Amino acid sequence: MTYRPRLLPTSEPNGQGPGLAYRIEGELTPTLHLVMNGQLPVFFEHHVILWKQPQVDVVLRPLRGGFKRVIAGMPIFMTEARGAGEIAFSRDNPGQIFTLPLQAGNSILVREHQFLAATGNLDFSFQRAGGFGSMLFGSQGFFIDQFTCTDGQGLLWLHAHGNAFEVDLAAGEVIDVEPGSWVYREASVGYSQQVFGLKTGILGGGGNLVFNRFTGPGRVGLQSGYFSGEAYPVAGAAVGGAGGGLRGAAGGGLLGGLLGNVLDSGN
Repeated sequence: MTYRPRLLPTSEPNGQGPGLAYRIEGELTPTLHLVMNGQLPVFFEHHVILWKQPQVDVVLRPLRGGFKRVIAGMPIFMTEARGAGEIAFSRDNPGQIFTLPLQAGNSILVREHQFLAATGNLDFSFQRAGGFGSMLFGSQGFFIDQFTCTDGQGLLWLHAHGNAFEVDLAAGEVIDVEPGSWVYREASVGYSQQVFGLKTGILGGGGNLVFNRFTGPGRVGLQSGYFSGEAYPVAGAAVGGAGGGLRGAAGGGLLGGLLGNVLDSGN
């Protein structure tokens, strides 16, 4: 093995990106603070916004295939911040926020519920992950978000459970990762599932030990905390309602599905 996982920076006091400055701070439940100059929007899942200045507008960013995400309990739309001013984001879980720069044409695949925010020059799509390992997260599997930089340099901010590490695999190098312990991988990294049978003897029971196998070249992000397929509210009452704004939105069900049909721009 020629690689060694490295701890990603746990804070950033003076970050710079296209059309903004940013800082990451906080030791238990960290926060991402952005100072936008109005040149480029930033998009994010609606429930992660912490606070904003009044001059920053928040609008809907509909997703293609949104109704499929409703069925799986995923948010069916993104929200987008526009204008000049400050805005901040955090998740409700302890962990680590970190930045991934992407150059034009580069793509990164991210486990669901780990995305925090991204600059507007990143294109977003998603795909369902299946296979034996997905049984850990329910019979429908889980989603993988894909972000691709379309112009210049874009920034992607992710949240890891526990601390975040990165492994840079050379061509042909392999690492086996517990299914709940990876955050992202570059599109160039190969992926497969490995199932190892565990037997305790002729009179004993047995089980399976499952790993996700990643093959280089490319980067793989790891987290020291365990991802357990946490549930977040779907759109349902997200636009107003008794839940109290975007972050406190609750509900969904049939109403969320109907709203998904309205907002969905594709299947």
